[in-house]
Amino acid sequence: MNTSRTIADCRGAVATFRKAGETVAMVPTMGFLHDGHMSLVALAKSHADRVVVSIFVNPAQFGEAADLDAYPRDEARDLGMLSAAGVDHVFLPETATMYPPGDETIVETTRLANILHGQVRPGHFRGVTTVVARLFNIVQPDIACFGEKDYQQLQVIKRMVADLHMPVRIFGGPTVREPDGLAMSSRNVRLAPADRRAAPVLSRALDAAADATRAGISVPALRDLITAMIAAEPRATLQGLDIVAAETLHPITGPLDGPTAIMLSVAFGDILLIDQRVVTP
Repeated sequence: MNTSRTIADCRGAVATFRKAGETVAMVPTMGFLHDGHMSLVALAKSHADRVVVSIFVNPAQFGEAADLDAYPRDEARDLGMLSAAGVDHVFLPETATMYPPGDETIVETTRLANILHGQVRPGHFRGVTTVVARLFNIVQPDIACFGEKDYQQLQVIKRMVADLHMPVRIFGGPTVREPDGLAMSSRNVRLAPADRRAAPVLSRALDAAADATRAGISVPALRDLITAMIAAEPRATLQGLDIVAAETLHPITGPLDGPTAIMLSVAFGDILLIDQRVVTP
């Protein structure tokens, strides 16, 4: 496994793959990897000859400097995991590489970035699309893989790729969970022990919502059900609950008659966790 920290070196590595006629898949990450990331690496390997993983803690998608500073990092551990998984190249740029002094350009999906979870974290998805567009321009992958846990992010990336005519196929990987149902996230290690014990309330609420949807529940009743389950956990504070059409993320006001995305944002102290489920009546 090779690594690079400069754009020129990264492009040189990819050029070597291209000269051999090989396809390239990319998995953008912010590091502190877990089994969810590794499942995306496996997905990437199943669709391309070579896999490039980026590790970059993107300051543009953090609303507060303290949250950025507290984000867990362990480069040596990450590189060991990626090497064991058979990744071909890892790109580890510095902030000044991705955002050189004087840069001005942002990339934003004007509707999708500013609804739902985007209202809980203003500017977050603008930061995501800006950095992913830059990473795609550097690596120029044929395929890129993202987790379905960040469901709105996945739809935002798909929209950006379509609107900008980027020749990248986007694949979503299923959410990987801990044994107690909590969706794997790099943020989980920052939870206080009592909050970690309480956090599976997200997946329990989504399980109950899926069952209720199949039983024919209305949207208002479904919202009440999920809200009550989160409220029953004293350590959890509901920040966002969205019940939307799975493909467009448009709000559903009538009957649930097609694939529906249920997206949760729940705070435990100052740690915000998200989870989602796509359900079909």
